[in-house]
Amino acid sequence: MKTEKKIFRKGSTTYYFSSIFFPKKIKDDVFKLYSFVRVADDYVDTVPANKKAFLSLRKRWDAAHKDPKFNTSTKDTDSIDERVIKNIVFVVRKYKFDTAWVESFLDAMQADLDKRTYKTMNDTIWYMYGSAEVIGLMMAKIMGLPDKALEFAQLQGRAMQYINFIRDIQEDNTLARCYFPKTELDKFGLKDVSEETARTHPESFSQFMHAQLKYYDAWQAKADNGMEYIPKRLRVPLQTAVSMYNWTGETIRRNPSIVFAKKVKPQKRHVIWRAGTLILQ
Repeated sequence: MKTEKKIFRKGSTTYYFSSIFFPKKIKDDVFKLYSFVRVADDYVDTVPANKKAFLSLRKRWDAAHKDPKFNTSTKDTDSIDERVIKNIVFVVRKYKFDTAWVESFLDAMQADLDKRTYKTMNDTIWYMYGSAEVIGLMMAKIMGLPDKALEFAQLQGRAMQYINFIRDIQEDNTLARCYFPKTELDKFGLKDVSEETARTHPESFSQFMHAQLKYYDAWQAKADNGMEYIPKRLRVPLQTAVSMYNWTGETIRRNPSIVFAKKVKPQKRHVIWRAGTLILQ
């Protein structure tokens, strides 16, 4: 599991240090899931994007999950791609995931490669479904939650992904991406969310950012209603992650232009301290 931990930790401070508080049996499978997610995402987010590696990974997935004899046992000699494909097929089979969830995730990654643009909020929600909501659905299955919890797990993924869009504006500008719908930009008279535009139209940019944070607030408030379906022992990692995302949102709300100065992320000690306080409650 060292390889999976390394991949996961490199990709996300908040998710990784929140997830370490899951019981070992669940934690290992969470790490397996995220090893695949992070590797696929990394191929798309490198500069320049490694399109060939992503397409190869997708082809491997397509062949592996359709093969009933595919062996999911990992070996030290496996390449990274071989290992993460074995991991995703393992968790898909163990928890009976809908394979369409994985396809939707890969479709969203492909949209990044294609530099897809988003005209309406429904277009952006399509992307968030594949890039984050299906991960919430998979996590709900790994945690053994009832089906009535799935809609809340989906919304949790959406809420967190939207904070990522807000937090990562500068990084996405560098990658020539914008996930905010054109309809939202138009409301505030913004042509884009570049630093130059924000400086030229500071009030409009601030209003735009506060409006986007309200979307997060609304989706997170609905997702919070699903906490009742999560056993207390399993609730701590998720509540920790939510707390950190709320903190990120509040930090940006106080100073929207901070997104151009740095990536707003909680430190490891902040995440672990929050988890500790939740455990003691």
